[in-house]
Amino acid sequence: MINNKRGFTLVEIMIVVAIISLLAAIAVPNFLRARKRSQATRVLEDLRILDNALDQYALETNKISGSTVNFSDLKNYIKTGTTLYATGADIYGTTYGPFQVDRIPQVATTTFNTLSDVAPASFWSPY
Repeated sequence: MINNKRGFTLVEIMIVVAIISLLAAIAVPNFLRARKRSQATRVLEDLRILDNALDQYALETNKISGSTVNFSDLKNYIKTGTTLYATGADIYGTTYGPFQVDRIPQVATTTFNTLSDVAPASFWSPY
């Protein structure tokens, strides 16, 4: 009798699964780090947008240095349809503001602590 059984042995399947697991173990942490770094970049860009909006608002309304400004005052200077315009908060839900004229907006402490492993203090400079 001719035995024409074809297929993979259990050992071959286990080797393939081990290789796939090894690749996943390498790729997943790098993906999570890249995602967190992009979140930090988004928060930094939000702070830059808010800084520019604050400057424009202060110039157009003749606010003096040290005046307190709320996020609602800056909405006219932020592009409509953006998440920043709609929520007034960062990606972790921390609300931006209040702001002071001639002072750079600062990253929230909770957001800084959450992202500190991928974005050290030098990343946030001057925010």
